[in-house]
Amino acid sequence: MGVDLLENKQIIAKDVNEKQILKAISGKRVKIIITPIGNQGFIFGRGNQQISPEVIRQVGKDNIIIIATKNKINSLQGRPLLVDTGDRASDELLDDYFKVITGYREAIVYKVTY
Repeated sequence: MGVDLLENKQIIAKDVNEKQILKAISGKRVKIIITPIGNQGFIFGRGNQQISPEVIRQVGKDNIIIIATKNKINSLQGRPLLVDTGDRASDELLDDYFKVITGYREAIVYKVTY
């Protein structure tokens, strides 16, 4: 359940905290690859506080990649994916529709809200 950092397809740090993430991404173009917590649908704010509002702001909404199996999406029964970053502005930024990769060359557009 930790956050790992990859660069050039190599793990450069495992189970990092917010401070380590911010230091590693400073001045770089990066992406966040995230998967929702099963049956709850949270992508930020529950179980991954390391990806803080500041990390999200630096990375940018367009550089967030959501990956979820079809079963995980179906288990939500139409409920949106959720964010609870503890920062209203970040939650509002993420309140949108996102492409969710569901398989090889398969994706859907799915609602994210707070």
